[in-house]
Amino acid sequence: MARIHVLGAGTPTPTPTRFGSSFVAEVGGDKVMIDCGPAATHKLVQAGLWPTEIDYLFFTHHHFDHDVDYPCFLLCRWDQSVGKENTLQVFGPTPTEKLTDDILREDGGLFAHDWKTRVNNPSSQQLHVNRGGTLPRKPPEALAKDVAPGKVFSGRDWEMTAAVAEHVQPYLDSLAYRIDSPEGSIVFTGDTQPCESVVALARGADLMLCMCWDHQETMDRNGEAHRQCGTTGAARMAQDAGARTLALAHVGPNLSQHGAKEKGIGDVSAIYDGNVIFSDELMTIEV
Repeated sequence: MARIHVLGAGTPTPTPTRFGSSFVAEVGGDKVMIDCGPAATHKLVQAGLWPTEIDYLFFTHHHFDHDVDYPCFLLCRWDQSVGKENTLQVFGPTPTEKLTDDILREDGGLFAHDWKTRVNNPSSQQLHVNRGGTLPRKPPEALAKDVAPGKVFSGRDWEMTAAVAEHVQPYLDSLAYRIDSPEGSIVFTGDTQPCESVVALARGADLMLCMCWDHQETMDRNGEAHRQCGTTGAARMAQDAGARTLALAHVGPNLSQHGAKEKGIGDVSAIYDGNVIFSDELMTIEV
């Protein structure tokens, strides 16, 4: 059975209960992270997982609420390693490769001052040895790749496919992802307006996690419906795709309040006839 751990179920607006976007899928014996928004590394540990268990990271796009914890995750995963873990593989639209290089490279990388200290400082070396590592300590490494729509990666028992998500082009490329495995099919829409490319990607999926910013009529009234999904937009995409379960994610501060939340679920259920989940941070969804 596949599992989805909801680490970030919010938006760029911080609230006491949700902030940014991040998920971990347990599928085919692997743990796969999708997006790495605010405090994702801390939330990962709160969910009972550990950074060195994550071997794959996929970015939908590079708004800060989806990637700002990336430096923290990279450095924490490396710092807690003993040098025997798999090399982290990172995929996403441009500028995934550039961001990774800018963070880690030895000559002028944004955090080279940190990892060079931990590689060479005697007390840091001792901590590494005490964890089970050996010296000399290796610098951090990640294999990053800019990707486009289509088949992106095949794991041991799962496959990742990407499609265009219509969000903030041409300023940033945005992708939606689908994981297929014998355990089920899961779609992460990222941030998108209702569009055929995401509907086609989600066709017949067991679970579709879709952004749902606010009530559709509120978004239509205040001008925030452009290139984003609200309640009815998410519902129509899931219905058109024939997805078995719709999990509402990337939920804004208004929609996450009681009263507004229940109305939103009702509006979605009036269009979509599958199972509806209102995602909360640190929730686990079984597929």
